[in-house]
Amino acid sequence: MQLGLIGLGKMGGNMRERIRRAGHTVVGYDRNPELSDVEDLAALVGQLQAPRTVWVMVPAGAPTQSVVDELGGLLEAGDTVVDGGNSRWTDDEKHAAELGAKGIGFVDAGVSGGVWGLENGYALMVGGETEHVERLQPIFEALKPEGPYGYVHAGKVGAGHFSKMVHNGIEYAMMQAYAEGWELLEKVDSVENVREVFRSWQEGTVIRSWLLDLAVDALDEDPHLDKLRGYAEDSGEGRWTVEAAIDNAVPLPAITASLFARFASRQDDSPQMKMIAALRNQFGGHAVESAEK
Repeated sequence: MQLGLIGLGKMGGNMRERIRRAGHTVVGYDRNPELSDVEDLAALVGQLQAPRTVWVMVPAGAPTQSVVDELGGLLEAGDTVVDGGNSRWTDDEKHAAELGAKGIGFVDAGVSGGVWGLENGYALMVGGETEHVERLQPIFEALKPEGPYGYVHAGKVGAGHFSKMVHNGIEYAMMQAYAEGWELLEKVDSVENVREVFRSWQEGTVIRSWLLDLAVDALDEDPHLDKLRGYAEDSGEGRWTVEAAIDNAVPLPAITASLFARFASRQDDSPQMKMIAALRNQFGGHAVESAEK
């Protein structure tokens, strides 16, 4: 299958490679000419045979809107656009309507896997009409992890990004719990090897997880996280999750508290946020701030 892929950063670049390894043709475009296969979007579309499929992996908001607008003028009826970035689900509904008026299909894909997705595969949460989603099955199969799990057609347009948003909200709360436990262990005199306590939880306990494995990796690199400043950004999806909870009258105390804890990190050098920052760097390659700042 042919695919156009726009945005070849940490996620998009590895996705291009994984799809190619599965035997598909990928024409990639990025603003960085060193990463790009073509010079612009028109050239990308020109190299694809109809019906075309173009997957967008750029930042949410204005950058995604700009790309969707340009593709709307380049593609034809019967083509399909996939937004695989972290767009808000309400933007998906808008993009589907804009492209649908021109006969162009739209699919939203929540993608999880971070910098490890090339080797491990990406979890995919997809929204859109069945006819558009089914066309993309070979690409989804190439991207997902091996085995029966890791892919879901979650529902209509917006369902993929809404599901990914909730996934990230849960991720916030899980990281916060690990961070709070780590700070308490570090605080008491009787526990002399916090790193090995975390390591002992990796097998046989009910709290073992990939995030726990990454926490141990981070502590192997920096046993007390002394090199990090206790500051952690939020991607926006945690905020959207809390806003959706308010709109639907669903109580989310743990996720909401974990979001507010990140805000608190910007007022102080929070020990807990050192662990959050370390985890975000481990799974997603997110930037961290040095303790020397």
